[in-house]
Amino acid sequence: MSRYMQQIGWGDVPHISKPDQEEMLAAYPPHQRAARAQGVPMLGAGAIYQVDEAVFTVEPFRIPDWWPRAYGFDVGWKRTAAVWGAHDRDTDTIYLYAEYYQGHRPPQMHADAIRGGGELPGAIDPASAGSNQKDGSNLLEEYRQLGLELYPADNSVEAGITAITRRLESGRLKVFASCRNWFSEFRLYRRVESQNERGLHVHIVKENDHLMDATRYLIMSGMRYARFGNESADSDYQAEHARRSADRHTGY
Repeated sequence: MSRYMQQIGWGDVPHISKPDQEEMLAAYPPHQRAARAQGVPMLGAGAIYQVDEAVFTVEPFRIPDWWPRAYGFDVGWKRTAAVWGAHDRDTDTIYLYAEYYQGHRPPQMHADAIRGGGELPGAIDPASAGSNQKDGSNLLEEYRQLGLELYPADNSVEAGITAITRRLESGRLKVFASCRNWFSEFRLYRRVESQNERGLHVHIVKENDHLMDATRYLIMSGMRYARFGNESADSDYQAEHARRSADRHTGY
């Protein structure tokens, strides 16, 4: 028995206008767009952020004092990473201006280094509230006891990737060229295809992604707690007010 397959995309159907196609396309992350719009089978693997680095790379400059700041924090024994961001509210642009990237060190050493970036709030992997695989301790509480102001992050992976993609594409997320480890991870951050009993599976490669995760925590949660470098949180009420008053679209 012979078979015939005709690949059809949105451009082949007359009832979907060009503006409608563009609007629909914008709703999907880059790695899904060809599959959705053109019917290309089994797409999904490849770079997660398909945005030219030249679009969002900027040379370092002095962050204005009136830009609120925060950081995203991803913890682990092999690698602990943090990325700091500042928000230019006039243009709704977030600048990633510093990073921390070390492994095989105790929490005290990481905490000392993080505090060196300023007494700022941070959003941490919510899994840190569980047991540390190394010694069973609660890392979130341990880092808080070491003086860090931390809040559990929203760890919605696809929502976070989409939020970052939209900012990168629209020019509302910039990264200092000095964040070399961030760019190294950015270039490796990808999806791959694998086969299991249920068929083809596309998944994110969970290695060399600590700063990518920290960036998601910052964008999805950390910026709602952002404040000026010389400002401190007066009370738990202030932190809770920041969470409740966050804009439902931007999260901060």
